[in-house]
Amino acid sequence: MGKITGFMEFERLEEGYLPVEQRLKNYKEFVIALDDGQAKTQAARCMDCGTPFCNNGCPVNNIIPDFNDLVFRQDWRHALDVLHSTNNFPEFTGRICPAPCEAACTLNVNDDPVGIKSIEHAIIDRGWAEGWVVPQPPSNKTGKHVAVIGSGPAGLAAAQQLARAGHSVTLFEKNDRVGGLLRYGIPDFKMEKHHIDRRVEQMQAEGVVFKTGVLVAELPKDTKVTNWAKETIAPRQLLEQFDAVLLAGGAEQPRDLPVPGRDLKGVHFAMEFLPQQNKINAGDALDQQIRADGKHVIVIGGGDTGSDCVGTSNRHGAASVTQFELMPQPPEHENKPLIWPYWPIKMRTSSSHEEGCERAFAIATKEFIGENGRVKALKSVHVEWKDGKMVEIPGTEKTMPADLVLLAMGFVSPIGSILEAFGVDKDARGNAKASTDGDRCYATNVKKVFAAGDMRRGQSLVVWAIREGRQAARAVDEYLMGVSALPR
Repeated sequence: MGKITGFMEFERLEEGYLPVEQRLKNYKEFVIALDDGQAKTQAARCMDCGTPFCNNGCPVNNIIPDFNDLVFRQDWRHALDVLHSTNNFPEFTGRICPAPCEAACTLNVNDDPVGIKSIEHAIIDRGWAEGWVVPQPPSNKTGKHVAVIGSGPAGLAAAQQLARAGHSVTLFEKNDRVGGLLRYGIPDFKMEKHHIDRRVEQMQAEGVVFKTGVLVAELPKDTKVTNWAKETIAPRQLLEQFDAVLLAGGAEQPRDLPVPGRDLKGVHFAMEFLPQQNKINAGDALDQQIRADGKHVIVIGGGDTGSDCVGTSNRHGAASVTQFELMPQPPEHENKPLIWPYWPIKMRTSSSHEEGCERAFAIATKEFIGENGRVKALKSVHVEWKDGKMVEIPGTEKTMPADLVLLAMGFVSPIGSILEAFGVDKDARGNAKASTDGDRCYATNVKKVFAAGDMRRGQSLVVWAIREGRQAARAVDEYLMGVSALPR
C-alpha cells in the first residue's frame, strides 16, 4: 500500500464544480478534476485491503488497490495500463458512473470512502494528455467477420475487444453518429462528445468499420425508417455475410404514463428532449426543438435521466423546474452496518439539482390539464405504500402549472422489432434471452447471434454495459475460434 497510515491522516477530497451561474451559461463539462498532488493524497487513503470489496463492487472488476498504489507512487503510465486492463473506456465511467466501488470500499464501513472515481478520472485524463492512449491493432487477422449492432458502451467495448483479437468487425448504428445513449442521452455538461470521437478514431485505427445511419430491421418497402437512419439492412443479410452477430442495441422503450391528457402537446419523453439539445450542441439545425425557456417544467421520474432533464431545462432558462418521484424520500444516510458493501438507498443530490430544482417525493400524476390542445397544468396526489401497494392519500390532490412535462421514468425493454426480426427469444421482461452461465454465454437461441448490454439485461449502468460487451466479445471469440485469450 502507498502509505500505511494514509487512511487515518487524510480526509476524502471531492472533485470541485465551477460556480452555478458560470456553468449554466453553456453545455461544457464543469467538474474540476483532482491535480496530481490531490490524486496522490486521495490514493494514499487506500488501505490495500486483504479482501478488496471495491473490486467486486465494480462491475468491470477494476483492480483498484493496484492503480491507487501506482498513483500514490506517481507511476501514472503503469496506473493507466492497470486501469485499461479491465475497462476500455475509463473516461466514460470516470465521468458518469455512480461509483458502486466507493460504496463497497472498506473505509466506507465507518468513514468516507476513497475517491476511486476521481482517481480513475485523473488517470485517464493524464493518459490522453501524455499521448499514452494509442491504437492496439492485432498482429494477426483471423479471417472471421463479426457484426456488432449498436454503438453504445456495450457495442463499443465488444467491437474493440473483437478487433484486437484479430477479427474483422463492422459496427452498425442507426443514428447519424456513434455512441448510442452516450451520444444522445448523456448531456454534454456531464460528458462532452469528443471523448467518444477520439475512441472512435482509435478503434478505426484498430480495424473497426463504423456504419452509421443504418437500421437493422425487416421493414416493408417505402417504410419511413427513422428521422436519422439513411438505410436499412435485413437481419438475414447480416447472417449471410458475417460469422457472428452481436446485438448490443440497448433498452430504448421508455416507460409511459397513460393518464388523461397524455396526448397533449408539451408532454414528451425525456429521450425526445435530451437528444435534441445534444444535436444542437454538435452543430445540427433542428426545425422545432423542444425548449424549456420561460416555462414551468415538471420532470416525472427521480433518476439520472430526470436529473439530466433538470440540468438541461435550467440551461434553457426555465421559469421553474420541479421533479416528481413516486417513491418516498429516502434517508439522508444509509445504515452502513446493515447495507455495506452493497449499493445503498439514500438521498442523493446531483449537480443539476443544485442548479435549481424543487423535488417532490411520494407523488403520483393523475391528469394533464390542457388549453387549446397544449398542456397547461398537472394534477397530482400524494401516495403512501401499504402492504406493498401504492395508495392515494385523501385530500392531497394539487394542481400545478406545467408548460412542459418530461417523462423520465426509465426504460422497460429493447425495441422489440429487432429481436423479432432475428427470431431471438425474449425473457419475461422483453429483453433478449441469453444466459451468462454455462457453455453458451451471451448466446441467443439463434445460431451465431449473441446479445449483450441493456438489450440483454435491461436498463442499467454504462459500467455494466462495458462489462457485458467485454464478456460477450470473449464468448464470440471462443465461438469462432474454439478458445479465447480475451479477458473474462
